[in-house]
Amino acid sequence: MPFLDRKTHKLYYEAVGEGPCILLTHGFSATSAMWRDQLPTLSQTHKVIVWDMHGHGATESSNEPAHYSEIETVADMAALLDANGVERAVVGGLSLGGYMSLAFNLTYSERVSALMLFDTGPGFKKDEARAAWNARAEKTAESFEAKGLDTSASAAAEVRLAKHTSASALARAARGMLAQRDGRVINALGNIRVPTLVLVGADDTPFLAATDYMASKIPNATKVVIEGAGHAANIDQPLSFNNAVKNFLAQQVVKQ
Repeated sequence: MPFLDRKTHKLYYEAVGEGPCILLTHGFSATSAMWRDQLPTLSQTHKVIVWDMHGHGATESSNEPAHYSEIETVADMAALLDANGVERAVVGGLSLGGYMSLAFNLTYSERVSALMLFDTGPGFKKDEARAAWNARAEKTAESFEAKGLDTSASAAAEVRLAKHTSASALARAARGMLAQRDGRVINALGNIRVPTLVLVGADDTPFLAATDYMASKIPNATKVVIEGAGHAANIDQPLSFNNAVKNFLAQQVVKQ
């Protein structure tokens, strides 16, 4: 298995295909396995990089809480592109992975040729809403500490596919990466200058309003709703999802 040594942790990743690059980031408590139905299709025309975020999956994670943050996650994404000789990429992700893709664009806009945001949100403008989100993130961390890696049958589809090695690492990821510190990302939506696909499952009720908001605020955004799909639209309806992504990519002239 390929690993990228980041000194404080070793990232597991997979790179398949040739051509313009797509970097895909999974959601919280999922892994790169969630993209299994996308790799065969997208790798026909693109180089696709999928990876396990710090604290997740096969990534060898740090024991230090300080090493889990939005800043370090974005730096990990840049390091993955560097390791694969990629200057610019289509950057996308689901849920937390979508948020991190927005954060990556905020820091490394020159390295982003297009954005793909799946069943995700841009964070919160109001401190009260952010505090409520962070309280849920803390409860998630406490649950991993109390129950370990037990995944209930009611867990989201992408989470049921995941295999993790450390519940405590996921708890650290919840506190450091899932929790949010400010409104920089949501406040910068209007400054995005690359084509952006904003996609959501029709049944993903908690993220419908966030999808509408991003589609209205991001210039040159394309909104797609996948019928018969929940939070993991790419797993629930892989054919419709893949077609939406392929159509979006076909409309872009992406120069790496």
